[in-house]
Amino acid sequence: MPEIVELLASPTHRYVGRPSDGPAPAPGGELVDEIRIRAELGIVGDRYFGKPAHRGASVTVIAVESLPPGAGLAQVRRNVLIRDVDVDGLVGSVLVLDSGQGPVRLRVNRPAHPCAWMDVTIGPGAWRGLRGKGGVRCTPLTDGVLRVGPVDARVE
Repeated sequence: MPEIVELLASPTHRYVGRPSDGPAPAPGGELVDEIRIRAELGIVGDRYFGKPAHRGASVTVIAVESLPPGAGLAQVRRNVLIRDVDVDGLVGSVLVLDSGQGPVRLRVNRPAHPCAWMDVTIGPGAWRGLRGKGGVRCTPLTDGVLRVGPVDARVE
């Protein structure tokens, strides 16, 4: 059964400068049990919320099956970590997630390609290992709430 494993809403950018310099410190509370999503704007409290340049990528989703053991959202900087949904194959579709507060519709616009930071935050070889399975960048089409735990997932 599909499950939301982790959720991240971070008010700050952590990957600034060169990967060899290391990421900025993580703010407390960026991994949360629930996120509030606003249509066309993104995740309330996230660094990309309401930014015109990020409207097509304001919510990012990655499959837990794509990550090595022990890696999570704090390392890859995606917003939704989900189990049992092949998100990388959904570009051009609408992903509908309902974790109990009603459906949240996400237009899956494009892949979220991994970057060199993955070799720093996850470990050597992660950048190459995540190619083709780095998750997807989405535009929220409806307001709603997502919570960690079981989720009804369907594709339109």
